[in-house]
Amino acid sequence: MPHTTAIRTLLSGYFPELTEDQLAKYEQLGELYQEWNEKINVISRKDMEQLGVHHMLHSLGIAKVVQFPAHTHVLDVGTGGGLPGLPLAIMFPEVRFHLVDSIGKKIHVVQEIARELHLQNVTAAHTRAEQVREKFDFVVSRAVTRLANFYPWIANSFKKNDLPTKGLYYLKGGDLAEEIAESGLITNVYDLKAYFSEEFFETKKVVYVPLP
Repeated sequence: MPHTTAIRTLLSGYFPELTEDQLAKYEQLGELYQEWNEKINVISRKDMEQLGVHHMLHSLGIAKVVQFPAHTHVLDVGTGGGLPGLPLAIMFPEVRFHLVDSIGKKIHVVQEIARELHLQNVTAAHTRAEQVREKFDFVVSRAVTRLANFYPWIANSFKKNDLPTKGLYYLKGGDLAEEIAESGLITNVYDLKAYFSEEFFETKKVVYVPLP
C-alpha cells in the first residue's frame, strides 16, 4: 500500500511550488488508484508499491521540461488509467486536458477519478487519437508505441498558432537513438535523471517533438 504521505513528501520535494490543495489532491489520487486497482487492473499490481515514483513523478517529468501556459489545451493519448494526464491536470489547473484511450473501462476509471477530485479541467473519451477532431496546443503520452507509429496518429491534432513550446511530449525509456532515427522527426530529448535522483529515472526520458 503506498503511503500517501510518502507521495506528498516525494512530490513537494521536487515541486516546492505545489499548494496544499494540490498536494492533498495527489494524496487522494494515490488512494483512488489503490481503490480502483482492486476492481480493475489500471496499474500493474506489482507496481502499486511504487505508485509515487513510477507513475505520478514519472508523469510530472513533463512538467520539468515544459510549463503549459494558462488556457492552453492538452491531449493525452493512450492515457490508460489517466497517466500522465491526471497528475499534470492537478499541476496545471488553468490548462484544459482531454484524455483518450481505446479501452472503455479505463476511461470510466479516469472519469470517476476526475469527478472525485473535482478536476474541472479534465475531459475523457473512449476513442482513438486519430478519431479526435478537436485541435490542441500540446500532445502528451507515455510510451504507447514506437515514435514512427505514434506520430502519424496525432500529426493533425495541433492548433495553428505561434506557441513556441507546442508539440508532442512523449515519455519513453531506454536507448532511443534508433527509434528517433527511424521516425525521421526532429526531436529534443531530456533525460529525467537530470531532474529526479531515483534509480528508476536512470534511463527515462521526455522526447519533445516540436511542430515543423
